[in-house]
Amino acid sequence: MIYLELFWSFFKIGLFSFGGGYAAMPLIQHQIVDVNQWIDMNAFSDIITISQMTPGPIAINAATFVGIQMGGLLGAVVATIGCILPSSVIAIVLVKLYYKYKEMSVMKGVMNGLRPAVVAMIASAGLSLFVLSLWGNEGFTMSIAKTDIIAAVIFAISLIVLRMFKLNQIYVMIGAGIIGGIVYSII
Repeated sequence: MIYLELFWSFFKIGLFSFGGGYAAMPLIQHQIVDVNQWIDMNAFSDIITISQMTPGPIAINAATFVGIQMGGLLGAVVATIGCILPSSVIAIVLVKLYYKYKEMSVMKGVMNGLRPAVVAMIASAGLSLFVLSLWGNEGFTMSIAKTDIIAAVIFAISLIVLRMFKLNQIYVMIGAGIIGGIVYSII
């Protein structure tokens, strides 16, 4: 039964996630944290972090990790296939339609209309992870006492390093992880 649940959950994620892995994060969170409660929000944050550091799309990596946790190797395969199947079919159909109708003004309007929705979904996912990292599961609060100051400082330093020195994001993530690991293990 878990294999069918994994397949169906990640099939829905693959079917409704437009704009790549970052845009899919709210959908992944809804399915695996809120609806099925396979993992909690902290584990979801860990999965997203690991998915960003490993090669491949975030949604597929998340499907693989959750599948392994819930159903072993077969669960990983089933969840991954569920995630990529709808996207593959939709992509093939859309490519055929796009090449047939690419000069129509309606097609150009549809493509231009999708861009803001994708940006909004990515911003929503980023904001959710930002709030989780600074305030935990309780969510945003104006109280500085409930804010994780260490996480806020690491975030600010990472943002400054990214903007001023234009370093590769992977190096900044690894550096932030090392600094966080050291600081949090000390306190």
